[in-house]
Amino acid sequence: MERNKFFSTLGISAGMLFLAPMMSSCSKSLDNSTPTPGGNTSAVDFTLDLTSSAYAMLNSNGGSVVKDNIIIARTSSGAYVAVTSICSHAQYNPISFESAASRFHCPNHGSNFSTDGSVINGPALKALTKYNTQLTGTSLRIYS
Repeated sequence: MERNKFFSTLGISAGMLFLAPMMSSCSKSLDNSTPTPGGNTSAVDFTLDLTSSAYAMLNSNGGSVVKDNIIIARTSSGAYVAVTSICSHAQYNPISFESAASRFHCPNHGSNFSTDGSVINGPALKALTKYNTQLTGTSLRIYS
């Protein structure tokens, strides 16, 4: 084997050994499954007392809070919406609610989601899990 060919082959082999672990770690970011909030498979069903200071942000349009890996937001029109706070792209937690744009945003890779959880732009390909909300007086129920 010629010297140049030997070093070329050696360089390619070394490069593959270096890149292989990186490529396998990147493949994890392609897992677009939506994680279950709280890491369990039980149904979501809890109620927030909107008179509590912990949830005061929800008394104003555009406010949001995170509880049990669920982000609850009040849109500019006053509707309550709830989605998983864990990005469906790379499980970054927590995403945030951008009231001016009326969307959920993942600061890790820049994915944006509408208030119904659907993908506006990626790299996320799968929607966020959306939960039902029901307001009764000053109690806000979040459930699946």
